[in-house]
Amino acid sequence: MKNVVSTGSRALALTFGVVLACAPAALGQDMANQSQNNNAGMSTQGSMTNQGTGTNYQTRSVASGEKRKIKGTIVDREADTFTVRDDTGSYYTVRLNDQTNVKSNGGFLRSGTNYGVTELLRGLAVEVEGRGNTTGELDASKIRFDKNDLKVARSIDTRVTPVEGRVTTVEAQNRTLSGQVDELNEVSKAIKTDVARVGADADRANAGVATTNERISALDDYDVQDQTAVLFKVNSAVLSPEGKAALDDIATKAASAKGYVIEVAGFTDSTGSLTKNRMLSQKRADAVVRYLQENHDIPLRRMITPFGYGPAKAVADNTTREGREQNRRVEVKILVSKGISQQPSL
Repeated sequence: MKNVVSTGSRALALTFGVVLACAPAALGQDMANQSQNNNAGMSTQGSMTNQGTGTNYQTRSVASGEKRKIKGTIVDREADTFTVRDDTGSYYTVRLNDQTNVKSNGGFLRSGTNYGVTELLRGLAVEVEGRGNTTGELDASKIRFDKNDLKVARSIDTRVTPVEGRVTTVEAQNRTLSGQVDELNEVSKAIKTDVARVGADADRANAGVATTNERISALDDYDVQDQTAVLFKVNSAVLSPEGKAALDDIATKAASAKGYVIEVAGFTDSTGSLTKNRMLSQKRADAVVRYLQENHDIPLRRMITPFGYGPAKAVADNTTREGREQNRRVEVKILVSKGISQQPSL
């Protein structure tokens, strides 16, 4: 995960460097072009806008039929053309055609690898050979580049394109120098934010793995979400109206729970024999299960096997009438798995 963050950071830093470098270079070119326009013999093709940075620049013309080799970096890309900025800071428009040969340098017998024109991305360092056409563009016959430079250009393209989408509206409204500088500052902030987000995503991923492990471990551990006690008369396993109302309420609550089970346990007071009381407590628990299934269609798989404890686990004093009344009960609990009820970390 640390390698992912490091790689993402380097690629984002390269992206910012390319974007930041384009603006001052273009500004310097604008000033140079002002001087060049005053000198005879220097021709320009026309003013264009770099779609990547919103920067205006003028492209140099290539005489019709003139053979020319240009080394530089692609700064703008259209469907059939791209713009190259050479080592002197001049810009040239290169036109692609069906005969344009695109290859990488080196390879087996230095033959290189063929590539499609779609691999000619902004930020790619290229060497272009061709001849000038009637519009001052360079009709490319051969284009060469290094594979390592292509990897960098791909990384830049995947990150610059989304940034461009975010800033296009602002650039359209404000083309002044101050606006461009402000926009570059915003791009810088966005890149820093993206770097921080990559780190945060890695931290969240690690935390998510830990949370998932905890939830899996807690799948067989349950929390009591709700519970009720249904009371019975002496020697009786018949549900009273009050008991049925309590079960109706608990069934409604269970319907809105996820991953629940219902625990049913029957009890008696201490009067009578132990064997009789155990049988009576089991009948009371069975009566509750039958009511929930028949009247609320709660699946039997949702109910833990009912069990009659007899006089065990008394909740009140069996020596008093009130205490014995509280002990003649069936406890009904809605249990929810901790592994399901836990909320995953975001």
